[in-house]
Amino acid sequence: MSRYILPVSVFGTIFGSAVLLKNYVTGGRCPSKATIDGKTVVVTGANTGIGKETARELAKRGAWVIMGCRDMEKCEAAAKEIRGKTLNHHVCARHLDLASMKSIREFAERIKKEEQHVDILINNAGVMRCPAWKTEDGFDMQFGVNHLGHFLLTNLLLDKLKESAPSRVINLASLAHIVGKIDFEDLNWEKKKFDTKQAYCQSKLANVLFTRELAKRLQGTGVTVNAVHPGVVATELGRHTGLHQSPFSSSVLSPVFSILVKNPELGAQPVVYLAVSEDMEGVTGQYYDVMTEKEPAPQALDEEAARRLWEVSSQLVGLEEEGRYSKSRTPVEGESKAAQTLGRRSEPVVGAVEL
Repeated sequence: MSRYILPVSVFGTIFGSAVLLKNYVTGGRCPSKATIDGKTVVVTGANTGIGKETARELAKRGAWVIMGCRDMEKCEAAAKEIRGKTLNHHVCARHLDLASMKSIREFAERIKKEEQHVDILINNAGVMRCPAWKTEDGFDMQFGVNHLGHFLLTNLLLDKLKESAPSRVINLASLAHIVGKIDFEDLNWEKKKFDTKQAYCQSKLANVLFTRELAKRLQGTGVTVNAVHPGVVATELGRHTGLHQSPFSSSVLSPVFSILVKNPELGAQPVVYLAVSEDMEGVTGQYYDVMTEKEPAPQALDEEAARRLWEVSSQLVGLEEEGRYSKSRTPVEGESKAAQTLGRRSEPVVGAVEL
């Protein structure tokens, strides 16, 4: 028996160290045990990954959860699963396609009509490094979904959030913002060669700039807004990256990723923390790396860029001066919303994406 002691001890030490390393790298679980009984939470992209696990955890804590998804079949199935696991029957699926301004407006209008309050808005849905697709309105898919879609949705729900104060908005950002650059001359990649990585980084930088500008505009309303990088999480978000498609990636990198990369349940913990923690009361305009407040990249602190992005985004989604261009020029047949707003033609809308 003694001959097995050393191997077992070594294995136990390695396994224990791996668990501790994973907990350290991933940030662990939300320390707050707070419940949010009766609170209404809207989660976008909630049929899979971080969004689904966030919806499940908040339903478990007593929230009335509204899951906004493009694929209603998957969303209904996810909502049913969450209701069964949490025994919270106040979990519902609603259609929301963030690649469509029309769908976003319809979703927001339904929320405003049906819900007495909205206490927490979690802008989770996103696309990552997809091909040069366009949204229904002619925007670059990543900029359109990751930034413009949530920008419009948040603004449309602001009155409801203010009425429900103290309330919270949480924007899912990414560490990728540190290499992002906002190209105000070509936000939708119509002049330069499309770079899917840079398009993603631009959209994630936009998330942080939007967070900071919105927080500034909401001072004194009781509505807080913060951005969070949840860590590296194994979800469907990375399906366009090509990771693990080669034998080398599968055999050599997979063991490393299994230690360093979170599952969706752990990936949801930072979002849950920002949504429910007592420590987050009154905290606004901040960027969190998992559950630690950190200063974002220098370009994310550019107040002029944040203000300019807000103004351009408002024009693109039609929040301000909606009739300005229709009065000054006649749109060309087949021209996208983006082209009409920016005063130029864009390519036809192509492609689709699952949120």
